[in-house]
Amino acid sequence: MSMTITEKIIAAHSGRTSVKPGDFVYASVDIALGNDITAPIAIREFAEAGIGKVWDPARVALVPDHFTPAKDIASAQQAKVLRDFARAQGLTHYWEIGEMGIEHALLPEQGVVGPGDLIIGADSHTCTYGALGAMATGVGSTDLAAAMAIGKVWLRVPQSMKFTFAGTRGPWVTGKDLILFTIGEIGVSGALYKAMEFAGPVIQGLPMDDRLSMCNMAIEAGAKSGIIAPDRITRHYVRGRLERQPAYYKSDPKATYAATFEWDVTGLEPVVACPNLPENTRPVSELKDVRIDQVVIGSCTNGRLSDLAMAARLLKGRKVAKGLRCLIFPATPAIEREALRRGWFKTFLEAGAVVSPPTCGPCLGGHMGILAEGEVALATTNRNFTGRMGDPKSQVYLASPAVAAASALTGRITHPDEVAG
Repeated sequence: MSMTITEKIIAAHSGRTSVKPGDFVYASVDIALGNDITAPIAIREFAEAGIGKVWDPARVALVPDHFTPAKDIASAQQAKVLRDFARAQGLTHYWEIGEMGIEHALLPEQGVVGPGDLIIGADSHTCTYGALGAMATGVGSTDLAAAMAIGKVWLRVPQSMKFTFAGTRGPWVTGKDLILFTIGEIGVSGALYKAMEFAGPVIQGLPMDDRLSMCNMAIEAGAKSGIIAPDRITRHYVRGRLERQPAYYKSDPKATYAATFEWDVTGLEPVVACPNLPENTRPVSELKDVRIDQVVIGSCTNGRLSDLAMAARLLKGRKVAKGLRCLIFPATPAIEREALRRGWFKTFLEAGAVVSPPTCGPCLGGHMGILAEGEVALATTNRNFTGRMGDPKSQVYLASPAVAAASALTGRITHPDEVAG
């Protein structure tokens, strides 16, 4: 029976030789993930069920990244719940401040997740790990509690959709632009409970950072997961990093898809998602008159080293626009240290930007950059719903780090070509 890569991974974790879309399976998980918003609920359910120990202390990961450093007493208490549980359970994968990074950048970087894994996380952007050739999906806190107890999850096998990208990618077109383009084409419910499989020569030429950005935002199309078949770039990324043996899968040539799309992206401009949905996309050149109050560069979507490199390239020797706030969030301490070593902190600070420790911060309207009524932000984050980053009467545009950095220099949404030296 021909299967997609997603179906093969689910079958392997369900003790079956094959599965098909619509099947209900009871699957073993490789990693169960929670953060400082979702894990306290799971921990409470875990305790109320009378369960004493997690099924495997090396397979439960807790990352206090959303409201840390703690912004108030309530967030401090949330983080303390994780800290106490991790210590009591002897969890291998718990990171305290100074080691902690944004979860969906931290786990791939640290080799906790890898090709062939089945990963669940009580966070919708768990789908990020599909960039490594894993089946990764978000679940509720009660599902996380069950997985922490028994190492299994109940799943309905999703249909798959295939997106093939051909042509030549422009110099400023990143994985973020490709996924925004895709969501603009199919809509925020266009892949509802589907596995979005990204393929084609353009994908094969994408660095891992860009692949992670693409799979991260599969959920913004309503998808169950996003995935890219492992190749030489995947193998290079996980070599010497992964804590378990990888398993490399690919879709069969005759695998069945619910829908297929083929796009030639030659000539594609950087893409911007306008308020208040990620599907509301337009080429950057059509938005040059939009004034902005704040730029945010970072998040689990675009806080990796290549993202900061792009921002540093454009900001070097320049100043952010007068009256504009530019906030930069390295996604992990390792990224933070490397950016410092390369002199980018000096570049950012001299430009008038602020550099934060790793945290989700303003992405979810948490802290470190909340918008006031009527303010407009351009962000490299993944969602721009009404009130997502602050006041319901504020607005958020989504773009790549290149567009964000260029716009920080002008105070309006700007094509990178306009400011590039």
